[in-house]
Amino acid sequence: MDSIRSSVQGWVTSPPALTAIVLLGAYVVARIVTTVLRAILVRVARRTTNVWDDRLVARLAGPASALITLQLFHVALDYIPLDDKSTKMLATAVTTLTVFIVIWAAFRAIDLARGGLEMRSWARDNPASRSLLALGARFAKVAVLILGTLVALSHLGVSIASLVAGLGIGGLVIALAAQKTVENLFGAVSIGIDQPMREGDYIRVYDIYGTVEKIGLRSTRVRTQDRTIVTIPNGELSNQRVENYAHRERIRLYCVIGLEYGTSATTTRAIITAFEQLLVNHPKTWKEQIVVRLVALGSSSLDIEVFAWFQTTTFDDFGKMRQDILLSFMEIVEKEGSALAFPTRTVHVVNDPPATNRLAPPAS
Repeated sequence: MDSIRSSVQGWVTSPPALTAIVLLGAYVVARIVTTVLRAILVRVARRTTNVWDDRLVARLAGPASALITLQLFHVALDYIPLDDKSTKMLATAVTTLTVFIVIWAAFRAIDLARGGLEMRSWARDNPASRSLLALGARFAKVAVLILGTLVALSHLGVSIASLVAGLGIGGLVIALAAQKTVENLFGAVSIGIDQPMREGDYIRVYDIYGTVEKIGLRSTRVRTQDRTIVTIPNGELSNQRVENYAHRERIRLYCVIGLEYGTSATTTRAIITAFEQLLVNHPKTWKEQIVVRLVALGSSSLDIEVFAWFQTTTFDDFGKMRQDILLSFMEIVEKEGSALAFPTRTVHVVNDPPATNRLAPPAS
């Protein structure tokens, strides 16, 4: 038992074990401190009418706990019996991790600021402003990540001055290699400013129909009707003709109804009047423009053109309304005693008398 006790005591007092114990203790103390501070800050935040301070306390609790843990561990390093090299290495690791924890907290703060700004009236009423806020948040995160990485590299002993000088010397090469990247970046800015589309819009670009899922810094992802993802570079997309179906306030119904020949003029007028009255009485049609007219005496039908707008923005609702209208058109045609035409062709065969033989000799 004495040997076991002495071996356990020897392991506990060893530098690696002491380091792990100190780190665990720092984490426990940090959790306690964070919990107490969070309770106090939540109580203070609830006294205000703002919402952002409550969200700030909730979002920064995790980074704050990690930051306090590292700082307590950094303070306790002086009391751990380690050699100078190990102490310096752990101190460098703590400093580097602190930088990335600050980046983590900055990312959460950027998301929180974006959410708070999107709740403002000028952003709620202006979709372009919301898209620009999303794009600006991505730019801010990239800038914070680059800056934090440079700071971390400097703590790891990398010469930032020589790194910047090297980037300056190779700037031309990088610029030539990053032409497409820069083009796509400016394409994202152009899309964010001009707003030809937004995330969630149903669009047509090239021969692709789909819903915009995400507009990134480099490319835009479109979910097609086959549930596949099409990725289009922003530089290319900003120069293309984009048809946005989400911006329409109504959907057009256009069709040509062909009546069979044999339908009298009186019956045709009655059918046209009934079609028009049906569209006028429909609760979802736009009453400013309803067109029902006989447009042609076709090769196999009397063609009636129907043109109307339905006050809906979803294609599913429009499909149901169009189906009801077309079925009602069929009922009207049947009720008036006519029928829908189908392509027919009448062939007249003429039996000519047999030709006389001009070479035959005359009868004597």
